[in-house]
Amino acid sequence: MPPAEAETETVQRPPAEVRFAAELDRLRDADTAPRPPGWALSLEAARRFVVGDPDRGVTRKFVGDPSLVDRALVTLATSRGLMLVGEPGTAKSLLSELIAAAVGGDSTLTIQGGAATTEDQIRYSWNYALLVAEGPSTRSLVPAPLLRGMAEGRVVRFEEITRCPLEVQDTLLSPLSDRVLAVPELTGPDAMVFARDGFNVIATANTRDRGVNEMSAALKRRFNFETVFPIADFATELELVEREAAALLERSGVGVPPRRDVLEVLVTTFRELREGRTGEGQAMDRPSAVLSTAEAVSVAHAVGIRGWFLRGEPGTAGDIVECLAGTAAKDSPDDLARLRRYLEQQAPRRPGEQWRALHAARHRLPG
Repeated sequence: MPPAEAETETVQRPPAEVRFAAELDRLRDADTAPRPPGWALSLEAARRFVVGDPDRGVTRKFVGDPSLVDRALVTLATSRGLMLVGEPGTAKSLLSELIAAAVGGDSTLTIQGGAATTEDQIRYSWNYALLVAEGPSTRSLVPAPLLRGMAEGRVVRFEEITRCPLEVQDTLLSPLSDRVLAVPELTGPDAMVFARDGFNVIATANTRDRGVNEMSAALKRRFNFETVFPIADFATELELVEREAAALLERSGVGVPPRRDVLEVLVTTFRELREGRTGEGQAMDRPSAVLSTAEAVSVAHAVGIRGWFLRGEPGTAGDIVECLAGTAAKDSPDDLARLRRYLEQQAPRRPGEQWRALHAARHRLPG
């Protein structure tokens, strides 16, 4: 095995352009459609990379509305940024990563938004040893993702932008409107970085954080907003959880795939708690915790880990209870009570061995 491949296998989560390098190469080699300036693939090929194309051996990576992907790609081909909003765990970050990999061949120019994010982490900073020795120069300049994306013509990803203070968010105003970033410490042509073809910004924001740091009207005008919704179809969500959990378990050294009947119980529980309604239409209290598809994958992974490393088997619905407590309850006693009521009232009504195991394990809930 070549050293590069061996190194990739030890990385917990390689970026999309590494994980799917073979697919990107196939799409690039067969791509004869016109490409927007600076793009690595045409819109048609980039769409295939995200939504899949079995005839070309390209897997489906985003389970959602294909028209959303079309609109997102068209937005990036214009001078407007792309804003993906939605509930936590609806694959906004995954979609931004996939699109960045397809459009620019690099998904790693990422800014992680948060209360402590500063302008230096977005635009540029300085090597202070060189700054003191030589003064401001291109040698002492340390480019951050935004400057690199503009200079190299790449897509920049800004995760959880609404968690940043308003003045930090507005760092994007000039790059998105005038396509230029000023470096006032430098002089001459180096004092202005002009965006090259291919540059744009994909930002994400989850609806649970709305109102924390609301975006300015000026910045909103620089973005097209697209909402990423939870998966509506049970079978589709089950298939996704099974596929992703199986991949995670394999990387974790688990020798057996997850049991489908256990995953059916898990996905049903998540969907009913998330929607506040049973499959038969009976209303119930919704937990305030996020019970997304991504969280379901995490719980399925934990169930498989518990079963394999503690007992040498794939895990049962009884393991779901202990793994679910930290997901559905977090630090809310009310959510824990809602989960307990679900296990006591809804689980016994369902037929099957795994539903019985789920009900029997209700005493494992803390408190």
